[in-house]
Amino acid sequence: QVQLVESGGGLVQAGSSLRLSCAASGRTFRSYAMGWFRQAPGKEREFVAAIRWSGSSTYYSDSVKGRFTISRDLAKNTVYLQMNSLRPEDTAVYYCAATTSTVVVLSREYADWGQGTQVTVSS
Repeated sequence: QVQLVESGGGLVQAGSSLRLSCAASGRTFRSYAMGWFRQAPGKEREFVAAIRWSGSSTYYSDSVKGRFTISRDLAKNTVYLQMNSLRPEDTAVYYCAATTSTVVVLSREYADWGQGTQVTVSS
């Protein structure tokens, strides 16, 4: 099992930036990839971005491509989500998750989840 702790959320104005962090512990060596998902009130959880621990591939949803960047620090077992040019529609609880699956865009493929961090973007 992998333990995940997110941090870095907050309240910002549109156009601002935030960096989310996800510290992983436990059996991280078994994880194939790390992903970020988000869930806004009344909406389903949606894929945001993912990265393989090898760092060779990254994946983004169309809604954040070009604005968000996912990265990882192997030495710190930490994954980051740099979010630039934030929009009010980015407001959601952001979750970090770990998967051993090769299908990284589906939330059902992720077995381990963090508690989430709130991101609120005001207009």
